[in-house]
Amino acid sequence: MKKVQFCTCNDYDCPFNPVNHDQGCTPCIAKNLKAGETPSCFFNKLDPEKKEDRGEYLHKDFARIVMKLYED
Repeated sequence: MKKVQFCTCNDYDCPFNPVNHDQGCTPCIAKNLKAGETPSCFFNKLDPEKKEDRGEYLHKDFARIVMKLYED
């Protein structure tokens, strides 16, 4: 088990988290692409305090947070 230095995911129970295998981010990204989701690290970058409702981590949930952050 090896942590990827830039990984901000703290769901260590997730089998795709890089701390649970030696394949880096590949399993996580593959799972997210297949499910139409955005990886939690993208959400964590925009909203590290988890103030926004992340919904089901779908692309539309990520887009909603991006739009809210950049509203005029």
